[in-house]
Amino acid sequence: MKKPERIRRLDERLRAVGVLHLRDAAQHLDVSEMTVRRDLASAPELFSYLGGYILPAGSERASTYRLDAEFDAHAEAKEAAGRAAARLVEPDDTIFIDCGTTTPRMIEHLPVTGRLTVITYAMNIAARLAGRPNTSLILLGGLFHASSQSFSGEEALRSLERLGISKAFISAGGVHAQHGVTCSNFHEVPVKQAALVRAAAAYLVVDSSKLDKIKPAFFARREQFARLITEADAQS
Repeated sequence: MKKPERIRRLDERLRAVGVLHLRDAAQHLDVSEMTVRRDLASAPELFSYLGGYILPAGSERASTYRLDAEFDAHAEAKEAAGRAAARLVEPDDTIFIDCGTTTPRMIEHLPVTGRLTVITYAMNIAARLAGRPNTSLILLGGLFHASSQSFSGEEALRSLERLGISKAFISAGGVHAQHGVTCSNFHEVPVKQAALVRAAAAYLVVDSSKLDKIKPAFFARREQFARLITEADAQS
């Protein structure tokens, strides 16, 4: 397939889905990720590329998208924290996975035996789970926020009220001994709090750069979590 045809197909796909991960674009076009990167660079009037995701050029999403600008920060620590969190998941669990840039790292380490059910309100989590064997995905809907690739609203909260959760894995932007657990986006707060209430056990999953930090949106006290998981737990 020649470059003009690849760009046409990529543009069509992006118009259909709104946001596209580089890996998924490469699979869609049956080319390498490097080839997709070169195609994106040749068509800046069509595409924006931020932190591994492709967005329409000049769109509101491109100007407000923050999640993927942070995705590569402390990548090794986030990978280790996600791997440690995934160890707590057992076959046949029903789990909640929060939005963010650390929790997606759990997915490739989740158990492949049994029948796992995953509840999330994050598009980047859902995209990684789609098509995963032995996994049932429940994506909570509502108003989509491109900055965090997540949904919010009464629809998501009503859905959570009807669901049982064995383990919830919650992300945060700040964990402070005095000021509690906080995040940057106020729209995430009701969903995080609802998942905490519904879960038999809740785990706080962050890399150590979040410790002793305070973000504007408070949502929980540290003692509401059964355990704090960081990259240090990957060594144990």
